Amino acid sequence: MRASAMNDTLVTVEDVSKKFCRSLKRSLWYGLRDLGSEFAGRRRSHRERLRTDEFWAVRNVGFSLARGECVGLIGHNGSGKTTLLRMLNGLVQPDAGRIALRGRVGALIALGAGFNPVLSGRENIFVNAAVLGLGRAEVARRFDEIVEFSGLAEFIDAPVQHYSSGMYVRLGFSIAAHVEPDVLLVDEALAVGDLAFVIKCMNKVAELRRNGTGVIFVSHNELQMRAAANRCVVLDHGRMLGDVDVEAAFRLYAEARANRPFAMTPAIGFAHEGPLRLEALAADSTYPPTALAPLRLLLRGLAERDADGVSLELRIWNADGQVVTAIDSGGQGQLLDLAPGRFELEVDIDALSLAPGPYRIAGGFRRNGEVLGWVRDLAHIDVAAPPGMKVAAGVCVTPARIAIRHDGAAREASA
Repeated sequence: MRASAMNDTLVTVEDVSKKFCRSLKRSLWYGLRDLGSEFAGRRRSHRERLRTDEFWAVRNVGFSLARGECVGLIGHNGSGKTTLLRMLNGLVQPDAGRIALRGRVGALIALGAGFNPVLSGRENIFVNAAVLGLGRAEVARRFDEIVEFSGLAEFIDAPVQHYSSGMYVRLGFSIAAHVEPDVLLVDEALAVGDLAFVIKCMNKVAELRRNGTGVIFVSHNELQMRAAANRCVVLDHGRMLGDVDVEAAFRLYAEARANRPFAMTPAIGFAHEGPLRLEALAADSTYPPTALAPLRLLLRGLAERDADGVSLELRIWNADGQVVTAIDSGGQGQLLDLAPGRFELEVDIDALSLAPGPYRIAGGFRRNGEVLGWVRDLAHIDVAAPPGMKVAAGVCVTPARIAIRHDGAAREASA
């Protein structure tokens, strides 16, 4: 433990706000005007108001982080989590409010952030550690430990431009965790790591906390958050819903998702174009769909020519990018004959077994293994918990009846 007391406040965030502009042209113009105002010493009166095409990415957020604590940040994609971490790391400045940090900050905010792609892993360790405040002699003393933790000894002298995303995470986390930071910022980077390394990182986070490091941890993985954090800040569209314990945080998160309308997402680019295309997906049920309840999906599409004997396939992905289940009409013995023109399909699910949470649906058509059209994003859905049931973890809901039989009762019954 460091010399200072464990209850020292390392991070203070007070009513912090940050806005961005949707238009690149206006953004550049606003930037020039703001620089001129700064040089002229004029007060930037626009800080508290939105100009044309601007929006609040973070609005009036406040919390603190004590030494040895881990605060989780949760919220839907675009809720402001990464923007907040970038302000904490000094990469962007808030438009309003105050951020105060004490001590050395280690950050893993984006894959490959701060790495020079033409330099080797060895050289990038020295460069990154120097940026975080370590001298060359100190980096050399910790070098073997950093490499051993990353598991990249075989590739440490190769240019990092040849590294996979998982290797980037290994090297980036190893550097950030071994510079003995007072504050460690981790932004969803562990989502691409293999399970063994993720467990290793979670153990390292626990060790750092015992030694007095404060951690701010962003993840959509509820199990990781429950393992790492002792409380969570919940964000929704840039605003703070609460600073509460982990259990209450995920209830707030679920309620915020449930209040958003069903995403009838049009096709956002085709992973594979073909004569058959799906154009929209909706749910013929009260939103959000509930685990263990029936669900009817309605699909619309277009056939450019006759297509007989094709199979409809839908794949459902969770927030961690894993395929958790699939619907394959051909595998169930139901092949479709589609005539040229527009068509509609109904997919009836007897009981939705997905655990509560956000999911993405992709889909398309195949015939004898040939892809006749595939769409990456048909819709994003949020599954709610069934009434009266609490689902702790996992990717599916498995109802079961449990009977208790005591030895005494069994002997008595058999007598």
